[in-house]
Amino acid sequence: MGFLQKHQVLERSPTLLFIFSLLVVTIGGIVEIAPLFYLENTIEEVDGVRPYSPLELAGRDIYIREGCYVCHSQMIRPMRDEVERYGHYSLAAESKYDHPFQWGSKRTGPDLARVGGRYSDAWHVDHLNDPQSVVPESIMPKYAFLGRTVIDGDQIAALLKTHRFVGVPYTDAMIDAAEADFRAQADPDADWDGVIERYPGAVVANFDGQPELTEMDALIAYLQMLGTLVDFSTFTPDASR
Repeated sequence: MGFLQKHQVLERSPTLLFIFSLLVVTIGGIVEIAPLFYLENTIEEVDGVRPYSPLELAGRDIYIREGCYVCHSQMIRPMRDEVERYGHYSLAAESKYDHPFQWGSKRTGPDLARVGGRYSDAWHVDHLNDPQSVVPESIMPKYAFLGRTVIDGDQIAALLKTHRFVGVPYTDAMIDAAEADFRAQADPDADWDGVIERYPGAVVANFDGQPELTEMDALIAYLQMLGTLVDFSTFTPDASR
């Protein structure tokens, strides 16, 4: 009996087909899953990656609340056209403190994984207030209300505690200083040295140019750090551990 004839026996018997299919899936699952139990971490360590500052974390929550992830992805694939347009391909480590991650799968607007530092704060303010004023073909809605919504950060320490519960390494010192850091990052005249010490690379600025601390400040602080933590001019996978 030839091989094809033997295979026909399986095809004609639902019971045998189910048993052998289950066997193949089981073997494949063991081969893929078993090695993970012997790994301390499935994500490589990369220099520069840190938890979000309190203001950036608040901005990220606003980003999610407003559904920005529906039109913007944050994952650059390792393909030539992606890398040439957006920059170095995304690393898993860059999303290690995201709950949930913002990789996305649809790009009505451009990928934002490397948007940090690409535009000025004033550009972001204009773009959020009236997207069509800077990108005429944009279909993005207006978010001018963010600049009119004042936030005080009175719950920011609790937010950091929540993220620590799911694995983000916020220290007691970070949590104790959370509210002060939240305000200081948006006030260049404040004592913000502690912000930079606890969150290297954090941008300190009056992001929206208004005296009050607003949701627009927080959102722009988040956008301005995206993709800025890793120095890709010196990055090599082998040296990242």
